[in-house]
Amino acid sequence: MAQPAFGLLLQSLREERRLSLRELGQLAEIDHAYVYRLENGKKESPSDEALTKLIRALKAPRREAEMLRYLAAHPQVDTGLVEHVLTDPTVTIEEFSAAAGMAFRGAGRPEHAKLIERIRRILKEENGNG
Repeated sequence: MAQPAFGLLLQSLREERRLSLRELGQLAEIDHAYVYRLENGKKESPSDEALTKLIRALKAPRREAEMLRYLAAHPQVDTGLVEHVLTDPTVTIEEFSAAAGMAFRGAGRPEHAKLIERIRRILKEENGNG
């Protein structure tokens, strides 16, 4: 089973803080085995309470916290998009959620950087700045 986008972001934030699964579990007062299952996709969509505890324990920045909340509610998001957003701190939560919510026909998907740029142009036009 491929790692889901939520699990990828959760693991990335945990590793960024240099926390083991056990340490994060202790800080969040959540069983470390549950954290492991969230990271590898055996469990999806944690409760709001569990999610809030994880975000606090990770001291997640606002953008990443909002991404975790979005991904908990939308488990089908492409992990490649999350990987791209993690490498590009300029991507806002509004841009991320717009890209994550797009539906594609056929097998082809646009490159994530190009997709974000397309969304930025659309948002700029909507806000009257284009």
